Formats: sequence, C-alpha cells, structure tokens
Amino acid sequence: MERFFAGETFAEFLARPKDNALLWDALYKRSTVPDSIVARVREMSPQPWHLLVLNEDWCGDSINILPGIARLTEAVSLLQMRIIGRDANPDLMDRHLTGATRSIPVIMVLDKDFVERGWWGPRPGPLQRWVVGHGLALPKDERYREVRTWYARDRGETAMNELLDIFESTESKEDRAETPG
Repeated sequence: MERFFAGETFAEFLARPKDNALLWDALYKRSTVPDSIVARVREMSPQPWHLLVLNEDWCGDSINILPGIARLTEAVSLLQMRIIGRDANPDLMDRHLTGATRSIPVIMVLDKDFVERGWWGPRPGPLQRWVVGHGLALPKDERYREVRTWYARDRGETAMNELLDIFESTESKEDRAETPG
C-alpha cells in the first residue's frame, strides 16, 4: 500500500519532464475507452481496484499502453493507477519478469486491500507472441515500425481487455471460494 500511494498519478507523471514528452502527451490526448469496455467494467462487482505500474518514461511499449489505461481509470471511478520506476524498485521488477527480462510496463492488479491478485505486461498477448516469434527475426528498426503500427491499429483495446480478464478471473475465484461446496 505504501508504494502505491508513493507512486505518481498519471497526471503527475505527464506533468514532469520526461523522455518523449510530446509523444506521451499526444497519445494521451488521442486515447479513448470504448463503450464496450466501460460497460464490461461496470458489470463487475463494485469493489475498488488499484493498478500499480512499473514503468520508465523511455519505454515505447509504455508510451503506447499507459495513456489508454489512464483513460480507463478516469472513466471508471473504482479504478486507480499509480506509477513507480522500474529501476527504483528492483525487488518488484524481479518478481514480475517476462522470462528472464525486466520488460515493462508491468501492471500489478491490487484488490481493495492492496493485495496483488494478478499482473499484466509487458505487451498485449497477440503482440508479445509476434515479437518473440516472427518479430525477433526482423531488423530492429523494422520490428519497431511493425510494433508501432500494431499499437496504432489496436488503440489500447487489447491491453484493456486483458486487464479486465484479470479482474474477472479474480472475481470468479472469489465467488467459487465463497460458494459452499
């Protein structure tokens, strides 16, 4: 809980000097949350969720994902997000590795009591599978161009839906635990 409240809100993050500031601002201004995603969140139980994000401002995946997640937290009052540095929190990063790498962003899903119930990152599933498969065979500049194109087409929807899958999975487990058997 302490780390969550010590983290920056997305507004605080945007307001401070950072790498790629113009790109962060532009993607945030263009980000929207589809009505279907807002409706999906509203169908969940009305418990608050906290998103604790490991991030660094230079990360291209973060630039493409976090503005949409910030818009989601703005659209749904039961969601709160805070951002902390990957490099300043190696213990958390080491518990959320992608394989053996410190890939970001990592979004930890915390319940109302700030207990971690799951985590997401560093990329939407379909894009991650492409990157570690076909993408690694491409030259770096070509691979990054393809990744940026994927993000532009997706508009953050896959990441939002995958996060909601974590919330719903957690709620389903809690429902099963409460059901007498």
